[in-house]
Amino acid sequence: MNIGQAARQTGLSAKMIRYYESIELLPAAGRTDSGYRQYDAQDLHRLAFIKRARDLGFSLEEVSKLLTLWQDRQRASADVKALAAGHIDALNRKIAELSSLRDSLQELMEHCHGDQRPDCPILKDLESGGCH
Repeated sequence: MNIGQAARQTGLSAKMIRYYESIELLPAAGRTDSGYRQYDAQDLHRLAFIKRARDLGFSLEEVSKLLTLWQDRQRASADVKALAAGHIDALNRKIAELSSLRDSLQELMEHCHGDQRPDCPILKDLESGGCH
């Protein structure tokens, strides 16, 4: 199938498929005599794997490692689990950071009267760089 069909089937854009090919997450596609890329069921399966890993928030580097592990039938599942555990740790750090940001902004919002007066603690905080 051509790149447009592969894109529709996988839910990825043609641009993203070409990008994954350019960074070698996806092997170079076969070409028709007229130079159009051609994808087979194995390519679609690999693209689905990549999309799911990206949907779970894995970085491109992590996806590359996961693909290597996926293809290695002699792999230890402990290696896959360790990679997933590291990703979970990173997600938990990001969640904590985002929660802290939300709490700070929530506090600023609660101190803002939201009326017709010009003074605003949110803008004052932004102006001071968070230093009071």
